[in-house]
Amino acid sequence: MDIPKDQANQINIEISEEMSEGTYANLAIITHSHAEFVIDFVNVMPGTPKSKVKSRIIMTPFHAKRLMKAMIENVQKFENANGVIQDIESVELPFNFGGPAAQA
Repeated sequence: MDIPKDQANQINIEISEEMSEGTYANLAIITHSHAEFVIDFVNVMPGTPKSKVKSRIIMTPFHAKRLMKAMIENVQKFENANGVIQDIESVELPFNFGGPAAQA
């Protein structure tokens, strides 16, 4: 039995209910070695002196580049539908996001 070419390359991906809720992050810290890229996603709260990594993704350089290309493509699609996203450099937010200054 021959499988149509468009169905032969499909992957069935499942997501748990807990995972489907997602985790909010407003900071990504990216590091790399010769063999892998590590992306730590953090939720930094205003006025809080300390934050925890909420999720860490480790991938090969090949997959990191594929992710970068997919992000560029999706940002372009978003901007075509919704308008240009303002770059953070042009907003000039203080690091404390307007909350009280953090104290250690």
